[in-house]
Amino acid sequence: MDIFFPIQVLADLLTYSVLGINTESYVGSALNFFIYDIIKIGLMLLVINYVMAITRYYLPINKVKNILTKRRWFGLDYLFAALLGVITPFCSCSSIPLFIGFTGAGIPLGITFAFLISSPLVNEASLYLFPALFGIRATLIYNAVGIVVAILGGMLIQRLKLNRYIKQELLKFKSRKQVEEEHGNSLNFKELTIYWWQDGWMITKQVFPYVLLGVGIGAVIHGFVPAGVIEKYLASRSWWAIPLAVIFGAPLYANSVSVVPVMEALVGKGTPLGTALAFMTSIVTISVPELLILKKVMKWQLLAVFLGITVLGIIIMGYILNMVL
Repeated sequence: MDIFFPIQVLADLLTYSVLGINTESYVGSALNFFIYDIIKIGLMLLVINYVMAITRYYLPINKVKNILTKRRWFGLDYLFAALLGVITPFCSCSSIPLFIGFTGAGIPLGITFAFLISSPLVNEASLYLFPALFGIRATLIYNAVGIVVAILGGMLIQRLKLNRYIKQELLKFKSRKQVEEEHGNSLNFKELTIYWWQDGWMITKQVFPYVLLGVGIGAVIHGFVPAGVIEKYLASRSWWAIPLAVIFGAPLYANSVSVVPVMEALVGKGTPLGTALAFMTSIVTISVPELLILKKVMKWQLLAVFLGITVLGIIIMGYILNMVL
């Protein structure tokens, strides 16, 4: 069951019943998408930031960081982060609150990026829609390559030591000792509840305006797929078709479930599966709204590295699928 289904019901109620907008209209579709994503991402920001505030208060963050960075895990920590991204039902924008929470909790940057890359790249559609539409072999290759890209991308970012490009104002948190010293003694439960809320709200209010902007742009372009142009150019088996598919998909914004039917239609009209997958994956992974929100969290240097790794991974995935299928 979709855990966000009640939010979709609320968005439908507000858009089509309360406001009375036609369900078939472009305005209705865009507004419905905007209301749904704003409520979903806003709630996720609040809940995750509150939970992370509690975590930071009770857990010794430096010790957690040392365990994850100094012990030899042989890549299992990256694998776990990538697999967490696979099973979480988040699109690119929805995975950002958890990414912020991981970073604020002291989890190494490379591990958080393994999650951020895999969450939209190897999405829920690949688990339950792909086998029926494209077969088990295509599904296994797609998921395996996506997980490997996420792991290697996370390891590369960790090796490059890019922590200085995270916006440090989002990571300035007080230790439990500092909080208790400020208040003169240990806090009771009510005081702790208020403190955790204020701590989590500090991040939420900084990021949420960018969520509004990003989702607003996403709503405007949601569902817009220039089918004729895409069919014309992506059906080619030339080497440039896959990079072109990524370029076509990047400015668009939609969740994977809504793009899969478009991808199926493209394959049915002769577009190679790897090329069609590159198109779909670029839409759900490197969308303009996601990049706008991430720009609030990180500096452009780190954003460029993330974008480069993700685009390269999508292109490699497309070439591999076109070669073996």
